[in-house]
Amino acid sequence: MTHSNKKTNNRDNQSKENEIIYGKHPVLSFLESDEAINKLYLQKGIAGAAISDILKLVKENGFVIQEVPKSKLDELTGGKNHQGVVATIPSYPYSELSDIFELAEARQADPFILILDGIEDPHNLGSIIRTADAMGVHGIIIPKRRSASLTGVVAKVAAGALQHVPVVRVTNLAQTIQTLKERGVWIFATEMDGEDIRQWNSLGSIAIIIGNEGQGVSRNLLDKADGIITIPMVGHVQSLNASVATGMVVYEVARHRIEK
Repeated sequence: MTHSNKKTNNRDNQSKENEIIYGKHPVLSFLESDEAINKLYLQKGIAGAAISDILKLVKENGFVIQEVPKSKLDELTGGKNHQGVVATIPSYPYSELSDIFELAEARQADPFILILDGIEDPHNLGSIIRTADAMGVHGIIIPKRRSASLTGVVAKVAAGALQHVPVVRVTNLAQTIQTLKERGVWIFATEMDGEDIRQWNSLGSIAIIIGNEGQGVSRNLLDKADGIITIPMVGHVQSLNASVATGMVVYEVARHRIEK
């Protein structure tokens, strides 16, 4: 059964301006997912297998192509490593909560969800989405306020994973957690003083709350969690980057779920 990642038509006050996605692999992945682009910018004289694949898909779908000097692409991306390819796209639409459960059902697996409590760095969000795709997470939930949104920067860091992991944007995380509980999902929050993830029973339908880069998980969400989990550390610095911490916790779940 193939999962169709449905998108809501309500953009929830997202920017109406174009976003950009750049780099050969992210652009190709985006086109292969049957998403629409507004315009493709190609560096003059660029060639190669990936470029040929991109051009084929763009021409098949009738998208606009413009060859430009490298300086134009540097300007569009702020000097980032665009590899000679930039696509402009509308701001990313978000999925719905039901999409997460549909994807889990399609994979015949218990729902495995991440709840991001105020992850404001777009590079962290992109990295988390990429890790989530690799480790079989069925969806990510983010708040409308105090959070990075889905932009070209996030898509670039996610390296194509954004098309495979439903990202749901909600007004109230606490209310959404209650909804998840009503659907049989156990909620766990990451915090310094909790159960060692090496002894944690992560089987079944679960959602993990990952806290803000500076303050961690907010108090009201900690109070709603069914359990608190901790990554054991021995170093002098007892904190980790949000995306790194997410990767460690998610792998602990995945290693019990990924078929050997």
